[in-house]
Amino acid sequence: MKKRIYHNPVGVGKYTGLMLIIPFILGFLLFTLYPFISSFILGMTDYDSIREPVFSGLDNYASMLKSREFRNAAWVTIKYTVILVPLKLTVSLAAALLLNMKLKFMGVYRTIFYIPSILGSNLAIVIMWQFLFTSDGLVNQLFGLAGVEPIGWYGNSNGAMAIIILLRLWEFGSAMIIFLNALRDIPREYYEAANVDGCGKIRSFFVITVPLLKNVIFLNLILQLISAMQEFNAPYMITGGGPMKSTYTVGMLIYDEMFRYHNAGYANAVSWTLFMLITAAVILLFALTGRHKEERV
Repeated sequence: MKKRIYHNPVGVGKYTGLMLIIPFILGFLLFTLYPFISSFILGMTDYDSIREPVFSGLDNYASMLKSREFRNAAWVTIKYTVILVPLKLTVSLAAALLLNMKLKFMGVYRTIFYIPSILGSNLAIVIMWQFLFTSDGLVNQLFGLAGVEPIGWYGNSNGAMAIIILLRLWEFGSAMIIFLNALRDIPREYYEAANVDGCGKIRSFFVITVPLLKNVIFLNLILQLISAMQEFNAPYMITGGGPMKSTYTVGMLIYDEMFRYHNAGYANAVSWTLFMLITAAVILLFALTGRHKEERV
């Protein structure tokens, strides 16, 4: 009986597949795993980025728990996340519902809605945002036309926080795209059957759309939560953490400790604490929504 020979579709070499993934493995080891482990080790040292690190155990973590600055930064980060994430999910889902309608030039509308996410928090956007919310900026001018007193956005904690949240809320495109793709996968027959049964659009949204989007909603919730808890760019460039550090996030604390005060050991300890906070938040969401049980089934 003639022996059948199977050929490797990507090459004749026995280790061709391994050779192809070596760049990824090297990149992961050098740029992900090594920094991850090094950060944990440095977090347990007294290190100023110049002299040799000196092992100090959990001293950095103990100092962190006693630090009023860290507690304030953690509170600001949690407050920012709790306000921003639900708003962003609501706005992005509403935009996705609008862009899922069958209208002419819908491709153009989708592009326009997505542009803010491409621009991000670059310098030009920050300058525009600062102009909009200055004491005599466009927003206060519009308030004046409506008979509303001008607001000192940068002079009070709530106003400063609102500026940053509005900037990030404006960048809802990534979550919107995920929702839009999920909406397009829902069969139209479900809505047609509901319409025949006398179910209106609002009720159809809650009994058909929301249940079928629950996995996507949860995915966006996790992604937006992780992004919000790592916030740095917007408060750093717009408010500088002020006024009175009311917009001073944990990300800004890590940056200051690392690059302004050259306290690398403490900065890495704060980074790991932030990582553990994010991990705990994600685990809590899985527990509250029962996702861990669904994964086991």
